[in-house]
Amino acid sequence: MVPARGGSKSIPYKNLAPLAGRPLLDYGVGAAIASDGIRRIICSTEDERIARRALELGIEVDPRPAALAGDDTPVAEVAKEMLERIDPARKVDILILVQPTSPFLLPSHIDDLLAAMQADPGARSGQTITPVPHNHHAWNQRMLDGEYIRFHFAAERRAAYNKQRKTAMFTFGNLVATRADAIRAGDGFFADPSIPIEISWPYDLDIDIGQDLLLAEALIASRAVDLPHLTNDITVGATTA
Repeated sequence: MVPARGGSKSIPYKNLAPLAGRPLLDYGVGAAIASDGIRRIICSTEDERIARRALELGIEVDPRPAALAGDDTPVAEVAKEMLERIDPARKVDILILVQPTSPFLLPSHIDDLLAAMQADPGARSGQTITPVPHNHHAWNQRMLDGEYIRFHFAAERRAAYNKQRKTAMFTFGNLVATRADAIRAGDGFFADPSIPIEISWPYDLDIDIGQDLLLAEALIASRAVDLPHLTNDITVGATTA
């Protein structure tokens, strides 16, 4: 499932924003097409321009109901409604969420996560993760307290005052896959227990604001990321068969 609304507050039409000469939507879709494990790719959108680009890329389009196209609509609700319509026989086992805002998603990330979930039937979801840099560690975070600033987790930081003493923490990488039954049960995409696949920076980059696009452009231009699946013709005209 590729969720791609037309509305975006931070970057107008973010899912079609140009990145290194092609729409942002192309990147995640290209990785999904090049994956060995994905059998069907569906773009959920309420927007005609995004639907048109998705069809040009050779994937399906599921018109999203207007009631589920708001800024505050959880994507899990969109997925649940879609599954109820397109999979009434409950044949879908794993639903993969390919977010257009993760342009450095690789086909191997998808295949590795799928393999991990297939090897562990008890996992209700799986996700890529990346280590949190020490300066961004939760126990180093500050919060405003009136006119002053203080540590949010002051006691934990006192007990673990250096990098070696801190518990390893991770942030979301670029991909989540979930048992369809967990989505149908209303448990969301990150249903417990969730199996992890660690990926490295900068493949975890998320496009949220304009500066993120500038960074992504620089990373591509400097060849800090390798995206071999995105040749000039890998996506346009591809099929999902």
